Amino acid sequence: MKLKLTNICLTLAVLLGSAGVSVSAAFQKSFTAYKSGDYATVLRERKLFAEQGYASAQYNLGFMYEYGKDVPQNSETAVKWYRLAAEQGYANAQTNLGVMYNNGEGVLQDYVRAHMWYNIAATSGESKNASKNRDIITKQMTLNQIETAQTLARECVRKKYKGC
Repeated sequence: MKLKLTNICLTLAVLLGSAGVSVSAAFQKSFTAYKSGDYATVLRERKLFAEQGYASAQYNLGFMYEYGKDVPQNSETAVKWYRLAAEQGYANAQTNLGVMYNNGEGVLQDYVRAHMWYNIAATSGESKNASKNRDIITKQMTLNQIETAQTLARECVRKKYKGC
């Protein structure tokens, strides 16, 4: 029985280890393709990871769609991918989602939501750009809007970024 349990553990370790190597190799393939300008491969590889829930891949796809990097520029699709990454706490995606709301790209312009996402990103670790953007937009908002944005940010953090 002890030998059987040992074999099962070793098999699982090998399988899990090889899955990690496979993921690492695919990320490397995507990175190499990006450096060589092969954006079709980048898109294919990153979309695969994004659909599996990898926040960094979701963020990268959002960026590609926002700026039209080897895909048709599409702000709505960029917002979709940024939101998925932001809901996982990915601070750069939270900042970029704030930018999208700030500029009304892919969503209706909403300074309250922009401030909310900037505030969340600033406290999540992407403080330089998020804080700067939040400070700029604050000058265009009423006191009531700022208070609403702060309340929404606290609620969003409480809900672990889901449904914000």
